[in-house]
Amino acid sequence: MGNHGRSSSARVASRSDMLFYPLVNVSILVLVFNISVVSGYNQLHIGGIFPINGKGGWQGGQACMPAAKLALQDVNEKEDLLPGFNLTLHSNDSECEPGLGASVMYNLLYNAPQKLMLLAGCSTVCTTVAEAAKMWNLVVLCYGASSPALSDRSRFPTLFRTHPSATVHNPTRIKLMQKFGWSRVAILQQAEEVFISTVEDLETRCKDAGIEIVTRQSFLSDPTDAVRNLRRQDARIIVGLFYVVAARRVLCEMYKQQLYGRAYVWFFIGWYEDNWYEVNLRNENISCTKEEMRMAAQGHLTTEALMWNQNNQKTISGMSSEDFRKRLNAALIEEGYDIDHNRYPEGYQEAPLAYDAVWSVALAFNKTMQKLKEMNVGKNLKDFTYTDKEIANTIYAAMNSTQFLGVSGWVAFSSQGDRIALTQIEQMIDGQYYKLGYYDTQADNLTWFDKEKWDGGKVPQDRTIVRRVLRTVSLPLFICMSTVSSCGILVAIALIVFNIWHRHRRVIQSSHPVCNTIMLFGVIICLVSVILLGIDGQFVTADNYPKICQARTWILSMGFTLAYGAMFSKVWRVHRFTTKTKTDPKKKVEPWKLYTMVTGLLAVDLVILLTWQIQDPLQRRLETFPLEDPISSNDDVKIRPELEHCESHNNSVWLGVIYGFKGLILVFGLFLAYETRSLKVKQINDSRYVGMSIYNVVVLCLITAPVAMVIASQQDASFAFVALAVLFCCFLSMLLIFVPKVIEVLRHPKDKVESKFSNETGISKEDEERYQKLVTENDDLQKLIAQKEEKIRILKQRLTEKESTVKSGHTQLSDPHTANAQFNNNQLTVAAASGLTQDLRDERI
Repeated sequence: MGNHGRSSSARVASRSDMLFYPLVNVSILVLVFNISVVSGYNQLHIGGIFPINGKGGWQGGQACMPAAKLALQDVNEKEDLLPGFNLTLHSNDSECEPGLGASVMYNLLYNAPQKLMLLAGCSTVCTTVAEAAKMWNLVVLCYGASSPALSDRSRFPTLFRTHPSATVHNPTRIKLMQKFGWSRVAILQQAEEVFISTVEDLETRCKDAGIEIVTRQSFLSDPTDAVRNLRRQDARIIVGLFYVVAARRVLCEMYKQQLYGRAYVWFFIGWYEDNWYEVNLRNENISCTKEEMRMAAQGHLTTEALMWNQNNQKTISGMSSEDFRKRLNAALIEEGYDIDHNRYPEGYQEAPLAYDAVWSVALAFNKTMQKLKEMNVGKNLKDFTYTDKEIANTIYAAMNSTQFLGVSGWVAFSSQGDRIALTQIEQMIDGQYYKLGYYDTQADNLTWFDKEKWDGGKVPQDRTIVRRVLRTVSLPLFICMSTVSSCGILVAIALIVFNIWHRHRRVIQSSHPVCNTIMLFGVIICLVSVILLGIDGQFVTADNYPKICQARTWILSMGFTLAYGAMFSKVWRVHRFTTKTKTDPKKKVEPWKLYTMVTGLLAVDLVILLTWQIQDPLQRRLETFPLEDPISSNDDVKIRPELEHCESHNNSVWLGVIYGFKGLILVFGLFLAYETRSLKVKQINDSRYVGMSIYNVVVLCLITAPVAMVIASQQDASFAFVALAVLFCCFLSMLLIFVPKVIEVLRHPKDKVESKFSNETGISKEDEERYQKLVTENDDLQKLIAQKEEKIRILKQRLTEKESTVKSGHTQLSDPHTANAQFNNNQLTVAAASGLTQDLRDERI
């Protein structure tokens, strides 16, 4: 696994752009370096496993092996180091494949000479080698392996590495997220152990820092679906963990999915070469152009462990890091790399780690020889065998305590065998990497240069800013409806004054002024509810909104009951008055019966509303709508419309009860109005207009209730529709019931000259008295007719009996002429009675 830091002063090109490497055999290459061969010197042999050729993973051996050769040369030339011995390296190519790496290790171990230690690179190979090497009591030193899994001492008891663990990047990433205020990140990883272990550590650190990981996507070779999922999850800050070959595929897919630019920040691993996003595009079948790749790469951040000493000071080898760079470049040019044109081999940034790894081996061996001499055990380092635990433990202790200043910085190992190092943060700006700062994990110290640049001039957000916008009733609409409602309230108040002032006038008195006043109070309350229906979040806070909800329900329901109940009671009494068989026509309608009905309806309302409020009060509920783009904004902002509703847990049940009760009295009132549509009753002289008002109220309510429920999500339309329905009902009722009264009073200022009220009754006072007389006479005539008809019935019965007697012949009359006379008399009597009855009927008619 490649885990490799990078210096911004010198970055490298992909191995696909390097010149032909004549010294490397594509299959398996065995190189034996015997530096400083001097007659009489003993050889200390170490094995080296370098990833040089391959199609995937990290092929850092291309630069690390020449660096190791330089280190062997310098070590063997140093007379006070390993006196009497030369350090010799035997190495093979693993191609960063764990299987091939294991095979190389076995060849090194089972072929003479005896190896004292193993050097390895690439995390997957180091994992295989280090896990097996303990069986031969061999210490393994990895110059290029960042997998956090290698920090497990129980699994890899003899492993050390000059390459820092990949987890060293995570504290730096967390620090940057905190610096820029990012609390929501996504992770995209390649399905390799090094990245899986790194992500697990990152997740733990994010959880401790209170940073949300919105999604974690992984892929094996094709990142297409994983990148698409990032877009679906609205990921903005994305940590990418993958090898450079996969990184190019990811970058191309980023371009296709538009996951770059001012709204996105990508964290990449810092050990890619400088121009990693432009090379090998055709060979790897990348469908994006160099320009597209460059656009997608713009602005991304990298974190890397420092692998080049930042201070221009002499190291243990007598060179500064810059001196080493010059020597390494010269060696690479000799091997065919076009360094003068920035064509660097892969692993160039890790070359100091390989150089210092060889120095670590030499220093550990030197300390081991001294320790064995002090122990006086009669053993020498060259006597080591794979079964000699004593020398193996001594080598391990010497390596564990090794500390020196190398070209990669201060070299020291933790208790887990990990390299302790600073991390460097860089940013891609206009195709170049620029240093932004350094972070010391142990001291928790971030050194920042303030050189970062963001597209748009501001730090990108970690998510789309969703602005919650409350949809409220249009203010002009609310003002308009409130004004009309207020005018209606003033009209109702004026009519109440008119009704009370003229309550003794017959035109007012006959229409029951108290009942009219109740209706007007109900109208006023209904009109007040129109104003309450328009009061929403633009006028009251969320805490006070439930109070508005309760007030709306109570006021509208009570206002409806008072206004409609007063009209309903009038129609009910008219119906009862005209259908009762024994009604006294002179008897007046008692007002208390009208008030009792209104009170009863009001009592039912109170019971329902009180039960509702106590058991399941109305609360504020927000209805959310799909995200919308702002009208004009360059920021990464979306609008989340919200609409307030008044609802309770069992809202549909309570509405069903309310609508059921109101609907019942509406339908019943409609029936009564229809039944009494042509009746004229002087005791309630405005019954026809009341019926017409009921017609309109019923029709409007039956239309308004379902339509209002359908358009409830459209605040302006819903408010306007309900408000207009209430206003129309109230104004129309006042118009029908009170305008005729007002006109009559204005026409006849004095009650004495008042001749007619309206076309409703159509009779004057004299006509009314005459009508009553005719009714009385009619009743008397009906009684007389009944008496005459009874007498006729009796006479007809007798006549029938006489006729039957004559026909039977049982009764003999002595004088036939007398019988005929008597029969004729009876016929005349019946005829006279029938004539009288007909005259009476005619007179009645």
